[in-house]
Amino acid sequence: MLKFAPILLAIVYGLAMYRFSVWRTSRELDAKSSELADPVLKPIMDAMARALDLPRVRVHIYEIDPVNGLAAPDGRIFITRGFYQKFRQGEVSGEEIASVIAHELGHVALGHSRRRMIDFSGQNALRTALAMVIGRFVPGVGPWIANMLTSLLAARLSRSDEYEADAYAAALLTKAGIGVAPQISLFRKLDALTKSQSGRAPAWLLSHPKTDERIAALEKLDARWS
Repeated sequence: MLKFAPILLAIVYGLAMYRFSVWRTSRELDAKSSELADPVLKPIMDAMARALDLPRVRVHIYEIDPVNGLAAPDGRIFITRGFYQKFRQGEVSGEEIASVIAHELGHVALGHSRRRMIDFSGQNALRTALAMVIGRFVPGVGPWIANMLTSLLAARLSRSDEYEADAYAAALLTKAGIGVAPQISLFRKLDALTKSQSGRAPAWLLSHPKTDERIAALEKLDARWS
């Protein structure tokens, strides 16, 4: 029984981290967000809602500066105040805003947003268990090896999710009459959008897959549908 103690402890730790992460994320978003209401964006949002056969697509503004978009585990969609300001300043178009919202809707519809929270907790649990086990055989470097292995696993899962969400967004935007061009143009604005963030890419652009590869995948989809 003692042999399995590290694994059991890691599982308990992972479950506890999952519940705490969900609670902390929801509390943070509730405290620092409000519903987006913009008359310029409304026709674009209405077009996406019709494509989804929904009364409306509800989006919230998260009051932080970095340019970003995210889907909460409870299914809510957010864009940051910094991203919205880029739109207000004319650096990002309404259709490009819609492309990020469509991408985050994809994460929700495909179950990524909830699963990612579980994956994050599971990775912490796996990291803890591996560090304990490997540390018995290779003292001192167990945590480093465990961190490397779990990071590789997370990157592989994330790449798959991003491609799937990109394809969902492309299909939704095409059905809504917007097309994939705003997705591609926004990807190409990556450098300019992240200058104020010391080169850090927004979450929806984070190069799990490379940006050029994501653009190529979208162009292939667009050519097929055309």
